[in-house]
Amino acid sequence: MTTHPIIQTVLNQQTYFNSLATRSYDFRIRQLQTLKQGIIKFEAEFTRALKQDLGKPEFESYASEIGFSLHEIGFVIKHLKKWMRPRRVKTPLLCQPASSRIHYTPLGVNLIIAPFNYPVGLTLGPLTAAIAAGNTAVLKTSELTPHCSAVIQKMIEDGFDPAYIAYIPGEIPETTLLLEQKFDHIFFTGSPRVGAIVMQAAAKTLTPVTLELGGKSPCIVHADARLNIAANRIVYGKFFNTGQTCIAPDYVLVHETVARAFLDALIQRITRLYGKAPLSCPDYGRIVSPGHFKRIMALIDPDKIVAGGQHDEKERFIAPTVMANVTLEDKVMTEEIFGPVLPVLTYTRFDDICDIIGKLPGHPLACYLFSESKTVQEEVMSRIPFGGGSINHCLQHFINPHLPFGGIGESGMGSYHGFDGFERFSHKKSILKAGSKIDLPLGYPPYKKKLGLLKRFMR
Repeated sequence: MTTHPIIQTVLNQQTYFNSLATRSYDFRIRQLQTLKQGIIKFEAEFTRALKQDLGKPEFESYASEIGFSLHEIGFVIKHLKKWMRPRRVKTPLLCQPASSRIHYTPLGVNLIIAPFNYPVGLTLGPLTAAIAAGNTAVLKTSELTPHCSAVIQKMIEDGFDPAYIAYIPGEIPETTLLLEQKFDHIFFTGSPRVGAIVMQAAAKTLTPVTLELGGKSPCIVHADARLNIAANRIVYGKFFNTGQTCIAPDYVLVHETVARAFLDALIQRITRLYGKAPLSCPDYGRIVSPGHFKRIMALIDPDKIVAGGQHDEKERFIAPTVMANVTLEDKVMTEEIFGPVLPVLTYTRFDDICDIIGKLPGHPLACYLFSESKTVQEEVMSRIPFGGGSINHCLQHFINPHLPFGGIGESGMGSYHGFDGFERFSHKKSILKAGSKIDLPLGYPPYKKKLGLLKRFMR
């Protein structure tokens, strides 16, 4: 009886990992360099594929996918030797004589499932971390971005032994079969709905998971914000990649005293960047699929549009759209938008912010605040639960490789990027090495007259 290719791939990777071939520093560096050279080799094909699948302009493709991946690999190569060293930690008096260290060991065979919105960057980012930590990996990309998937498959098969790094083509049936296999770790980026399916499947084999999901990420514009700066950066954060960014501002909460001026600045900025006919703007992308186009259009209330609203179903085009006078009862506030529609709500008191965010389902993946007040900044950071965020900018925390990226609650579990990515794909093995020249009798019976000494050691 012939073994299914997906099952055989996982078995081959288990054998390869158990051979210890992936463990050395030199091996990991060579593979990272192979990945880097592969991205460079296929850069033009990636650019074309991103244009075909998502309408991405070349600048956005390089900034958020190709160049971002190269930058991450370079950062990891620079720091990997230091990260791999065992980390010495203190040893309490009760354990002496001894020394203690943490060893970072690879998890094993990993399944990486990537989303459609950043099909290159969000495939190669986790892969970089998996390689750095000494693992093998099986990759599955989204069926919604077939051109990008084809180039990724071509690059992986060109540069790597499938027993080490394998690409699995296909759609939902292939993903379902993959989830039935026993992996040592599953790394999933996508929607909370599918994340729940992944977690349920992983639970059957007690497989640890990292979930990078999403949520309704708020953007708060306080009364003291520099409105032109806020408008510039919110337009950038919201409409980059046509709003198909898991950490894009999902909605704006603006203080009622500056709401009108903010909306004016926002509309002016959109017109300046994308023109009066954004359909012909070369710097603006497209919605990934007809299904997502229809879903986003269903969230728009035409009576509340103050900018944009133009659309073309055949082109999968939706103009940068702003809705004002929005309330929590509007359909646009019932789910993550994941598209170029920006609802604007107003607030009076700081408690209103917490109340509005608290009434929406789940914890936000990101939160953005525009304010010059340190008091307001500290209040937002301490009182509102969210994965990560930026003050007086949007998206920027994702770019910094020194910051862990991940969600909280329904927006995800686990974080990665830089060292945190290396750590995410590693097991922190705790080792205490005891001295053997002397053997202190405190812990051995008989215990008579030892309790008092024990209490002194353990206080």
